[in-house]
Amino acid sequence: MLVCLLVALCLGSACVTGTQTGNGGAKKKKGPNEPVVIGFSMDTLKEERWQKDKELVEKRAKEVGATVNIQVANGDDSLQIKQAENLLTQGVDVLIVAPHNGEVAASIVEAAHRQGVPVISYDRLIKNADVDLYVSHQVVKMGEMQAKYLLDHVGKKPANFVIVGGSPTDNNALLLHKGQMNILQPAVARGDVKIVTDQYAKEWQASAALNIVENALTQANNQVDAVVASNDGTARGAIQALEGQNLAGKVLVSGQDADLASLTLIVLGKQTMTVYKSIQPLANAAVDAAIKFAHGEKVDTVDTIDNGRKAVPSILLEPVAVDRNNLVNTVVKDGYHTLAEICATVPPDKCPKP
Repeated sequence: MLVCLLVALCLGSACVTGTQTGNGGAKKKKGPNEPVVIGFSMDTLKEERWQKDKELVEKRAKEVGATVNIQVANGDDSLQIKQAENLLTQGVDVLIVAPHNGEVAASIVEAAHRQGVPVISYDRLIKNADVDLYVSHQVVKMGEMQAKYLLDHVGKKPANFVIVGGSPTDNNALLLHKGQMNILQPAVARGDVKIVTDQYAKEWQASAALNIVENALTQANNQVDAVVASNDGTARGAIQALEGQNLAGKVLVSGQDADLASLTLIVLGKQTMTVYKSIQPLANAAVDAAIKFAHGEKVDTVDTIDNGRKAVPSILLEPVAVDRNNLVNTVVKDGYHTLAEICATVPPDKCPKP
């Protein structure tokens, strides 16, 4: 299914070549047999999913005979800029950037284009910059999926909702919130939902989510029915707060990323769902596009995303809502995690059947 999806994404009518706008000297294109050097500037490796991104980008680069140099900024904007400049100094042919701050990272694009190096914005959109390509998932849709799943399963009207966003410096957190409100705002207008609190968790931290949900529980006298947590890390922080009031498993909690720890919580009934974004086609699409840019070839796209400066040509992959019922047929079937890993601390009778 994933292969078919990726193929479909590459059959669009639009196409793009790197650094078309001439922001500086044109870098000499690599010949068909010349090795390509890709720079990958990453925000963080703290979350499990980013470790997978790193591993799969390296794997794909090796498969296609490219070299990939990776630098990780650990949430430090100035360090990420310096590291990107260092990669450019090393003479990379293409730069893939997963930005910590989508606004600040615009300077990375400018620096790369001065050297004729195309920039691929990876997973998170770089704002207000002449980005050559954006490779991600359908982020607004993910927010809609989180909110809709909880709304469909809450079984109470009006239901008290808590919204825990991601990092406010991450454009994806803003897009997720937009998707969540696309679903929840009409429900609020109908009187089906009351939003107790709606806050962003600094740096996607579980500890920040814990504090947000603890305060919401106090404010609402523990009368909370659902927590729209924007990723699995914030979901686990929310669940910790719920456990403190013996409410874990009684309050619906969404997530995103299909982290191993959260999949275990889903099996145990403490987390309700997560959004699974298969990382392999994302990594493959970014590396394959980088190879084409380095050779001066066109990259086919079917979407564009407005980043404040331009309609950025985009490859957007479709996410999947995962709960206990389809966990085996999604994340396990794809090899993202094994059932043995997910159920390592789960009583055998509670583990889904393979």
